[in-house]
Amino acid sequence: MPNVATADTVSREELLDFLRPRHNGIYVATRGDGRPQLSPVSCGIDPEGRIVVSTYPQRAKTRNTRRDPDVSICVLSDDFGGPWVQVYGTAEVLDMPEAAEPFVEYFRSISGEHPDWDEYRQAMADQGKSLIRITPTSWGPVAPGGVPPAVAARMG
Repeated sequence: MPNVATADTVSREELLDFLRPRHNGIYVATRGDGRPQLSPVSCGIDPEGRIVVSTYPQRAKTRNTRRDPDVSICVLSDDFGGPWVQVYGTAEVLDMPEAAEPFVEYFRSISGEHPDWDEYRQAMADQGKSLIRITPTSWGPVAPGGVPPAVAARMG
């Protein structure tokens, strides 16, 4: 029997519960000419329920987000055929040193506790990192891959 595709509409809290263990995403910003600009990213969820993405100020996603903060992210399961969700939101870019404490939350949301937070903060400063925070404004259903239900029924 094939996997049957479903699309489950979820509340904001259900969305965050779905996102917390998933850290692979495709970030979508808008280029100056209006075309989409996509970037594979690692992402986490901060304590306020925002999706957080580490980046550098020079990256296209950072420049495009500063110009147009309306962004999307498709968050994938580790298993490529597993469930995923597309989230729309408003993003902000934080630069160091303002991003130092938000970077701690970013790291915690993906990897847990760091053995030396001062060392980690210094590494983010030395690298000149930036952090993108996306406040979800809407989202699609959580949708695993699979065949449409009518096709699955015909397949038996």
